[in-house]
Amino acid sequence: MSHRELYCDVCEGVAPFEVPPCIDGHGTDCPELICTGCGAAVVLITAIAVPVTQLADRRRQPVRHAA
Repeated sequence: MSHRELYCDVCEGVAPFEVPPCIDGHGTDCPELICTGCGAAVVLITAIAVPVTQLADRRRQPVRHAA
């Protein structure tokens, strides 16, 4: 398994993440990573690790229009 250290929002610090067994056939290039400390999952998007919960929070922000 591939290991890398990333910031974990649940652990509130840097933690080792690993690629879980990938059923899609990505192998070590799988975009999904699991925190080895707490089990939180992240999905890599364009080489940036963003927790899925943060993506959902961004969509809820109100749109501001110029007056």
